[in-house]
Amino acid sequence: MDNIIISPSKYVQGENALTSIATYVAPYGSHPLVIADDFVTGLVEKTVVHSFTEANMSFSMELFHGECSQEEVERLQAKANDNDVIIGIGGGKTLDTAKAIGFYKKIPVVVVPTIASTDAPTSALAVLYTPAGEFDRYLMIPTNPTMVIMDTAIIAGAPVRLLVSGMGDALSTYFEARANAASGKATMAGGAPTLSAQALAKLCYETLLADGLKAKIAVENNLSSKAVMNIIEANTYLSGIGFESSGLAAAHAIHNGLTKLEEAHHLFHGEKVAFGTLVQLVLENAAMEEINTVLTFCRQVGLPTNLFDLGVKEIDRNKLMAVAVASCAEGETIHNMPFDVTPEAVLSAILTAHSLGLSK
Repeated sequence: MDNIIISPSKYVQGENALTSIATYVAPYGSHPLVIADDFVTGLVEKTVVHSFTEANMSFSMELFHGECSQEEVERLQAKANDNDVIIGIGGGKTLDTAKAIGFYKKIPVVVVPTIASTDAPTSALAVLYTPAGEFDRYLMIPTNPTMVIMDTAIIAGAPVRLLVSGMGDALSTYFEARANAASGKATMAGGAPTLSAQALAKLCYETLLADGLKAKIAVENNLSSKAVMNIIEANTYLSGIGFESSGLAAAHAIHNGLTKLEEAHHLFHGEKVAFGTLVQLVLENAAMEEINTVLTFCRQVGLPTNLFDLGVKEIDRNKLMAVAVASCAEGETIHNMPFDVTPEAVLSAILTAHSLGLSK
């Protein structure tokens, strides 16, 4: 199996980076289409218009209607008759819609996240839903976005829970990469992990431990800092390259299983992944020192460490077994662990992680 790493062609991060969007986009096309939802348009429109006007560059803007569906992709694609670059500004569904339009029209894609709550912006993947919001399918795209632009001033102004959720998603990266490397399974990049991808996954974890709490405090005050800059990079780039080119394992599969718990539906993706990481560590019988380090980090920044934190009121083994069974479904990434995993083993790990997460 060949070693493969994939990534965006360019990653830009800085305070007020959006003011230079025309300069960054110009090498890839002369007439971009910018899509953003109503709220984000109100947030960024003046900045975007000023940047392209100052650069004497033609562009057009269209409102994203809120759902990344095939119908919405086709509607916006029809608006992009003469556009040669697609720019998505906003949250995950806006960015995925831009990726899909770029894929179908075969034009460069620039994504501008306004939050750092997941590592999805850098990935060669879009999640499509029905117009009613139900999951439809994954759109596997052969190339990553052409460019990712992270304006840290905008991201620092978003609710702190979103940044913390991104830390939860990023927390799993190193441990899933480590497990995937041990098993020798192929990554989402289609091959074995490179040394560089594994190094980025480890750096992601180290950065979270070093700067996570400091970044949370700064963003609670709607301010940026060096720690915030580092965490945005960890949540987005380090975790994004780390997961896609080093592999997923139990933590994300357990997240998917946790969607069976109605009590946890209010949680963000990264919040459930954080608990999934603890479960994975128990599942692989990691050293207590390592588990305690992860528990301490989660408590510091406010990530769930037990089932009660997820919203569970009473421990129901039948419900938790349903979570375990779903986590072990055929094709789930839990089978990238370097040993056979059964629902019974996952149930045991969930209950053990829960108990460890309760103790102070």
